[in-house]
Amino acid sequence: MRIASLHVYPVKGARGITLEHAEVLASGIRHDRRFMVVGEDGVFLTQREHPRMALVDVAIEGDRLILSTDGKTASVPLTPEGPRRRVRVWDDELDAIDVGGEGAALFSDHLGRACSLVFMPLDVVRPVEAPYGQPGDRVGFADAYPVLVATLSSLADLNARLVKSGAAPVPMDRFRPSIVVDGGAPFEEENASRARLGSITVRMPKRCARCQVTTVDQTTAATSKEPLRTLASYRSEGNKVNFAMNAIPDLAPGTSAEIRVGDVVTYER
Repeated sequence: MRIASLHVYPVKGARGITLEHAEVLASGIRHDRRFMVVGEDGVFLTQREHPRMALVDVAIEGDRLILSTDGKTASVPLTPEGPRRRVRVWDDELDAIDVGGEGAALFSDHLGRACSLVFMPLDVVRPVEAPYGQPGDRVGFADAYPVLVATLSSLADLNARLVKSGAAPVPMDRFRPSIVVDGGAPFEEENASRARLGSITVRMPKRCARCQVTTVDQTTAATSKEPLRTLASYRSEGNKVNFAMNAIPDLAPGTSAEIRVGDVVTYER
């Protein structure tokens, strides 16, 4: 098995960037979900309630984050400085830097509501949820875990079922993974507790429960009932519908390692 692709999502809910190689920190791939869009109340916004967030392109050019949509472009510092404000992502409240200016204006215009773009500096620590995280484990503005590992074989299994039911197959971007693995049996990853991915090891403590973001076409922002409906027919666990594995890098805070497309992947039970 090998790494097939790598992806980073600098802004929670916006489009991702495909990488050939990535620097991995304790908090995930560098720059992953360090930015987040919030409403006037400081509460996070996502594609769940604003599917049009999928239409915001994101690029990194030098030390700038470039956002573009609707024929408009905004450029903000990749590591901004400025006043901090209290924000909330799920049940976690923390301090973040209000980026202000162009980024806020772009999202406000695009979503048709007042928004702010905020940034989580590295000195702000958001622990991984108990009981799955260990001391030192941390995450940016991702829902709960630093890394998401998905496999092409599991996607192929799902797509075969979608086609059989008369639905269209879906691309991997519906699941917004960090690391995509080629090889292995469908859902073999669910039986592993750890994975060696090139130069790093990740713990995989929990299957990823999926939500309606998987039903948002990441190219058009159109929504449907698939693939969640078909996935629920055979990948349910209680009231959860699972696809891919939440993962935590075995890296000490302040350290990093590089992984590349083509790196060998092995699972540990």
